[in-house]
Amino acid sequence: MTVGLRMDFSMLLEPLGFIKVLEWVLAIFAFATCGGFQGETALLVSCGGVVNKTVTAAFAYPFRLNTVAFSAPDPKGCGGTWTDAYLMGNFSSSAQFFVTLAALVFLYCTAALVVYIGYNHVYQENNKFPLTDLAISVLTAFLWLVSTFVWAKALADIKVSTGASIVPGIESCKAPGTTCHFLSVTSMGVLNVSVVFGLTNMILWAGNVWLVYKETNLHNQWNRISESPTERV
Repeated sequence: MTVGLRMDFSMLLEPLGFIKVLEWVLAIFAFATCGGFQGETALLVSCGGVVNKTVTAAFAYPFRLNTVAFSAPDPKGCGGTWTDAYLMGNFSSSAQFFVTLAALVFLYCTAALVVYIGYNHVYQENNKFPLTDLAISVLTAFLWLVSTFVWAKALADIKVSTGASIVPGIESCKAPGTTCHFLSVTSMGVLNVSVVFGLTNMILWAGNVWLVYKETNLHNQWNRISESPTERV
């Protein structure tokens, strides 16, 4: 078996190569839409000597909201009645799981494309490579399924933890003479898109399992068994 480099970009036009390019691109999008998010939630606060002061809490990936505090409404903190008010929830594990998977998938797709383009003859001649590719494809499809649904649940909780329902839980807003009104929160449409990319990746990798399976001797053995004549008694 010759191991030398043989560049053949026509492999990218084959289903196995083309779907790998799509997976490579969508992994980047999943990583960017979740890992690059920055936003803030804002309140209107009125207290001693301060009327309708906007206070904000800026949050971003990896969404450790319980470390994010609202800015004080004035230098004296509403005459001493305002204490640090934090958002609630730590969603870093779900977000990091999703983003880390996207980064690993990107690296694997890069390596796989190098093999498909430069060493496809080695890939075809040694069945260990397709079998390894198959095992990784099955695992990746499963991990996209799990990480996407875990991240979707976390995203729903993030929306609650940064929305209007946070006002009743802020102790400083309950002080005499202090009123708080929810003002706005950054749109999380891009995070919704990240969930869509996760689901799309899951579907692509599920299809990839079948394409890689066809390259293994498991598929060939099954074809030989199904095509062999049935013995008659």
